[in-house]
Amino acid sequence: MSEEAIRDGIVMLGAALALVLLFRRLGLGATLGYLIAGAIIGPHGLHLVGDAEGKIGVAELGITLLLFVVGLELNLTRLWRLRRDIFGFGFVQVAICGVALATIVFFFTGFTLAAAIALGLPLALSSTAQVLPMLQSAGRLNTPFGERAFSILLFQDLSIVPLITIIAALSRAPADPSAPPGWLLAIYTVIAVVGLVLVGRYALNPLFRLIGGLGERELFVAAGLFTVLAAAGVMGYFHLSTALGAFVAGVMLADSPYRHELEADVDPFRTILLGLFFIAVGMMLDLHAIAERPLFVIGLALAVVAVKSTLIYGAGRLFGLPNRQAFALGLLLSQGGEFGFVLFGQAQAAMLVAPEAASLLGAVVTLSMATTPFLMMIARRYYEPAVAQKRDDLEGPEHAGEASAVVVGYGRFGQTVAQMMLAAGFKVTIIDSDAEMIDVAARFNLKVYYGDGTRLDLLKQAGAGDARAIVFAMDQDQLSREELQLALKTFRQAAIFVRAYDRRALIEYKGLDTAEVIREVFESAVIMGRKALTALGVDEQRVAEIEAAYRTKDKARLRIQLEKGIFAEEARAITFRADNPLGGQREP
Repeated sequence: MSEEAIRDGIVMLGAALALVLLFRRLGLGATLGYLIAGAIIGPHGLHLVGDAEGKIGVAELGITLLLFVVGLELNLTRLWRLRRDIFGFGFVQVAICGVALATIVFFFTGFTLAAAIALGLPLALSSTAQVLPMLQSAGRLNTPFGERAFSILLFQDLSIVPLITIIAALSRAPADPSAPPGWLLAIYTVIAVVGLVLVGRYALNPLFRLIGGLGERELFVAAGLFTVLAAAGVMGYFHLSTALGAFVAGVMLADSPYRHELEADVDPFRTILLGLFFIAVGMMLDLHAIAERPLFVIGLALAVVAVKSTLIYGAGRLFGLPNRQAFALGLLLSQGGEFGFVLFGQAQAAMLVAPEAASLLGAVVTLSMATTPFLMMIARRYYEPAVAQKRDDLEGPEHAGEASAVVVGYGRFGQTVAQMMLAAGFKVTIIDSDAEMIDVAARFNLKVYYGDGTRLDLLKQAGAGDARAIVFAMDQDQLSREELQLALKTFRQAAIFVRAYDRRALIEYKGLDTAEVIREVFESAVIMGRKALTALGVDEQRVAEIEAAYRTKDKARLRIQLEKGIFAEEARAITFRADNPLGGQREP
């Protein structure tokens, strides 16, 4: 490694450490710290580090690794469930935002129509590298809101191919004989995705089973990175999105028993490279261009944020999002995206815009990205449940200290569990998002901390990393399978107990390594059934026989439903009375 590379690394890491620590302390997030660090040390700032384009090329591996990790959290079944949001909501967002922003560029900047299209359409894309980590750290990526945001971002990644095709069709430059036409790129996309699916199914899973049998940690790291880079390389060879290739590879391994190890191995590289990516983006911020035309750059950046927020809010309402979540989604996806830099380069190569114009639009995208941490703070108030709005007089679990157990949810179920553990002399940290319930508990001299206990960052603050037991005792279906999976992976030392609303929730958690999943009303319903039979004159021995028979049939039905689904014919055939099937009801 050359002395210059070492010096650049020291300067970049030093600036990142200083600025990220500062911005974290100010509550503004790491992303803005990286961007400002890059702007300060870059060629348009103090000129301490150069070659921003070369560094961003390497750092884009961070986006590739991010999409791989996201793919590991999904499987083909879940993707199929999200198809309406991906190809419906995603298409509508890209189309209406692209047309609106191209129109604004055409009428207010003096660019030609072709140039306005080539510059306006890329502005419709948002920053995957910003939004997904923010949702992950907030524990919201696998919620319905997070899935909507992810679906749009995934379609945006897919839309790069048609956007490149549109720019190529508008090109004034001589045709590049080495560049494939747009229709061929579409065929390449299908071939590459199908090929990666087949390789994942018939080669990758057996490979990781073999490595898992050897028990070599280093091989896992090497195999994980090889998988990501090979999938990205295949897509890059066909002039396609490398991030999309890594995402497909991740989806193919989503059902692998080794996916948690893969995620743990890849995640440190992803974090470092994403930080480097944002530093490189900051380095590319042309401060001189902004100084020469500040009103243009700032005005267009604000227009991008305002237009996209408004249109995504409208699209969200059209696709059935509640008012608060639609507003939050608009704020969250209002910035320009990293792939805008790629498409602006395509527009420049197509001789549709001058290099100075591409640089100005790059500054617009960077400034819009700088607004995201601020908008994220506002958005979080709206996509969280209404009951989770923070009250200044309530303490969060960061003040709790060490505890033997953490109980999330202090309703009628959680109260019993927590009080039994307290009676046994254990220290218990209790978390609830209902301010009224916290006030009631305080009247009985019991401390309940305020917060959303499904969030990993909040659980870590509550001491879950050292707890011996974690109990999720929330009402209704508030804990998704994905959130439970993350908790199991993060807090491996703890026995995790889950309150299930009914057997549907029990089936939802099938196959997860929980200590126990308890149907909340099953035992109390059985007790009431016993007492009702006694009141009807049935003798105790017969009551015991009926209870035993019911429990046996219930277990048999549940076993079939776990294997074949809630409405499986075999499950509906197992009834206590032939004329009284239970399969179509909501059972305890």
